[in-house]
Amino acid sequence: MKVAILGLIGLLLSIGFTSQAFAHTTVEVEPYKIEVGWGLEPPIIGIRNDFVFKITEPGDTPNSYTGVTNAFKNVEATALFGGLSKKIDINSDPKIGYYFSPVIPTKTGTYIMDLKGEINGVTIDVQIPVEDVESTAILDFPQTSGSSSDQDVTALKNAISSLQREVSSMKDGSENVSNGAAYDFAIFGLSIAAAAIILAIVALIKRK
Repeated sequence: MKVAILGLIGLLLSIGFTSQAFAHTTVEVEPYKIEVGWGLEPPIIGIRNDFVFKITEPGDTPNSYTGVTNAFKNVEATALFGGLSKKIDINSDPKIGYYFSPVIPTKTGTYIMDLKGEINGVTIDVQIPVEDVESTAILDFPQTSGSSSDQDVTALKNAISSLQREVSSMKDGSENVSNGAAYDFAIFGLSIAAAAIILAIVALIKRK
């Protein structure tokens, strides 16, 4: 029974690792394999992350690979987004063949890693896309998208309805408002309320 449970746990873990690997992109520049992706997936806008690299070469036995040391000694890495570009510094991971570069993605969309140079005499000139950066909505809980605007619109509707009721009650005499100073004061108050609602609507439109 214990063997079966351990086997099931191992299977689940292997599925998890395989899913994570699928989010990375691998290209081959003989004899090397170059894998690029994000350290944290899914990548989220505004959250610190890392561009991660895995560079391997064939090992001593068939179908085996070993990590390449000093792979970025003569390779320049540039992050591309739209028409923007930024040269990045590459740090070596303790694990041989693994490298990383810290970054805080500030735009949602597709990022591309451009690698140019040479590894042990082999020319490297490739552009490798990485997983798209997502908005925070993918992780938000409870969802907050649009809730603030909806609340503002509701509040404005309620204020306008209240103002309309006040004006109607003054017109039909349901409110005991006498002519003179009291009436003028009431009209003045309603005018201020109307002006405040207009300003609130303008501010809401500008915010959107």
